Amino acid sequence: MPEVEMKIRGLMMDPVTNMPVVVLKDVGGETVLPIWVGIYEANAIALEIEKITTPRPLTHDLIKNLLIGLDTRVHKIVVSELREETFYAVIWLEREGRIISVDSRPSDALAVALRMDCPIYVADDVLKASRQASANGERVSQEELRKWLEGLNDEDLGKYKM
Repeated sequence: MPEVEMKIRGLMMDPVTNMPVVVLKDVGGETVLPIWVGIYEANAIALEIEKITTPRPLTHDLIKNLLIGLDTRVHKIVVSELREETFYAVIWLEREGRIISVDSRPSDALAVALRMDCPIYVADDVLKASRQASANGERVSQEELRKWLEGLNDEDLGKYKM
C-alpha cells in the first residue's frame, strides 16, 4: 500500500475540543493531517520536540532504552488505518535480521519515532479517508481546522513547532 512521508509540523490545542492535536505535514507537498492525541502523549511529544530531559525516563524514553538495549532498529512508523474516526499505527522494527510489526496508537508511535529519529509515514488510504470523512460532513469542524492548519505559519504554531 502506498505511503506518504510526513513530518511533525507542530503540536497545538484544538480550540473547539481543547484536546491536543499533532499536526503532520507531507514532506513534499501541502497535505496536512491533524491527529488528536491524549494529554500525556502530547506531553511526551512536546518534551522531545523541545529536547527537554526528565530526571527519570518516561514511558517513551523507556521504550527507546529497551529497543537500543535489545539492539533493535526502528525502520519507520506508519499511520496505517482510519476506522470509525480512530487512527491506527504500526511501528516497524528490525532485530537480528527479522522484521517485526507492532500495533500502536499513533500518538505513541509518533513519540517513539521522535526519540528513535525514524521516518513517519501515513498510508495513502488514510489521507484519502480523512479527506473523505471531512467532505462527507462527518466532522465539518475537521475540514475547517484542516484549512486553518494549512494557513498557519511558524509563529501561529507556538513553541511546539518543528
